[in-house]
Amino acid sequence: MSNDESRGSRIVPAIAVGALFAVLAATVNAATFGFEEVGFPADASVVHNIGYALFNLGGYDIATIPAEGFLAAFLIAAVALDVAVDGAVYLAKREEDDSIVSALGQAFTDGGDRR
Repeated sequence: MSNDESRGSRIVPAIAVGALFAVLAATVNAATFGFEEVGFPADASVVHNIGYALFNLGGYDIATIPAEGFLAAFLIAAVALDVAVDGAVYLAKREEDDSIVSALGQAFTDGGDRR
């Protein structure tokens, strides 16, 4: 197969991708989502309100925005980070003579020397 034949077989998919991109760009450009200006008040802190929702302090009228919707994402991210750290600690260990030894070795210990 020569270069001319392989180039010809790539033109049709390239045109299809370009046409799909043009249709998507025109659709997004013409879309009206019907939302007014949205956001949080300027004096509201999302972090503080997540903390209030986490400890169920919303009933005391100290929360300025409802943040209960953020709790699931917050807790899922916390669990994922915890699993990642636990996995990194587990993978950082090495085995020597059929026993698991810390990856740092004896860098932060006295090595069992009890003088």
